[in-house]
Amino acid sequence: MSTPGNTPAHGNGHRLGSVLAIILTVIPFWLVMSGPQLAPGWTAAIIFGFAIVQIVVHVLFFLHLDTRSEGGWTLLAFLFTTVIVVLTIGGSIWVMYHLNANMMPMPQDMGGGH
Repeated sequence: MSTPGNTPAHGNGHRLGSVLAIILTVIPFWLVMSGPQLAPGWTAAIIFGFAIVQIVVHVLFFLHLDTRSEGGWTLLAFLFTTVIVVLTIGGSIWVMYHLNANMMPMPQDMGGGH
C-alpha cells in the first residue's frame, strides 16, 4: 500500500535528489581539500554557488515545493521567506561593512604607561 509521501515518483525524486546533493557536497569539499589552488575569494564564490544550487535541489526534491502543491501557496510562502531572509542577512552585512569602514581608527597602543 502506498501513501502519498511514499509513491514511486517521490522515491525516484529522493534518489535523484540524494545523488545531486552528494555531488554538490563532494565537489566543494574536494575544491577545499585538494583541488586546484584558487584565490580564496574565488574558492568562496564557487562554494557559495554550489550552496545555492544545493538549496534549490533540496527545495525541489525533498520539500516538493512547486506550483502544483497546494495551489502554489507553499512555493509562494517559501519565496516570501527567502526574500525576507536575503534582505535581513544582506542588510546586516551591509550595515556591518559600513560600520567597519567608517569606524574611527584606534591607536595601536592604548597607553598603559609602561
